[in-house]
Amino acid sequence: MGDPAGIGPEIIAKAWEQRAVRGLPPFFAVGDARAVTKVWQGPVRVIRDPAEAAGAFDTGLPVLGVADGGEITPGIPDVEGARCALRALEMSVGLVRSGAAGAIVTGPVSKAQLYQIGFSHPGQTEFVAERCGISGENAVMMLAGPDLRVVPITTHVPMASVAGLLSIELIAAKGRSTARGLARNFGILNPRLAFAGFNPHAGESGKIGREEIDLIMPAIEVLRAEGIDASGPFAADTMFHGRARTGYDAALCCYHDQALIPIKTLYFDDGVNITLGLPIVRTSPDHGTAFGIAGKDVAEPGAMIAAIAMAGDAATRRAAVTISGA
Repeated sequence: MGDPAGIGPEIIAKAWEQRAVRGLPPFFAVGDARAVTKVWQGPVRVIRDPAEAAGAFDTGLPVLGVADGGEITPGIPDVEGARCALRALEMSVGLVRSGAAGAIVTGPVSKAQLYQIGFSHPGQTEFVAERCGISGENAVMMLAGPDLRVVPITTHVPMASVAGLLSIELIAAKGRSTARGLARNFGILNPRLAFAGFNPHAGESGKIGREEIDLIMPAIEVLRAEGIDASGPFAADTMFHGRARTGYDAALCCYHDQALIPIKTLYFDDGVNITLGLPIVRTSPDHGTAFGIAGKDVAEPGAMIAAIAMAGDAATRRAAVTISGA
């Protein structure tokens, strides 16, 4: 559910309400059931085992209780809620890794509250990767909308640190993971990757920066030598209009906002965060806890619905490949 005081419980419940019209696969929530009943009057079915979820799904939102969230007040986060969110996240990863569930969709959390209880990861992406035994550089955060997928090569770091963090090895590793993830999760067998430049106008042949020449172009050559369709670096301000988006399957960007501004501008209400490079399927709505509107019945569930649908599709695709032996 994410933070019980955020909009996670509400948008999960609203997704259940739209399950039939949106064709969603059966799902269950993990967390404190009171977080749902505080903000929603619909039917809740408390379950004790994931195996009960499918049978309960048609008559109510199945909720697997994992921890007491303390005194839950929508819009007012606290450390007890953060503990509940973290325990729910840990349990959910374990359930998917064991095969008890097909995928995990993580609700929005408050990192400020998590840090108060000792959470040391930049975000849920890095936490899930560590629990799956995957190194940070091989776990890729992709943000996806109906006709745009973007990958930030560096994520939650200060802008002043980005240039020093970029390397040929990191850029190539993100490219490999992106190509594999597009094939495995989206069924794109020969994905086209477009790389954004770091500097304005992609450095103008070194006149306003050399990151393109020294780092990005060599990484692209490495990927091409491995048979991956990689192109660029391109000026970032020309990569995201409609015609440009038809030329690639994913855009890899040097830093957080370079990737997230276009996806959130185009698909603020239905963007999905999917982690590539993991042995499990993990998605998340591409927005935060929105404490300011929690409990007011105005949260839009579109991104949660899209995240559930994408998780279901990816899990089904992976299962089919496993069964076929491909």
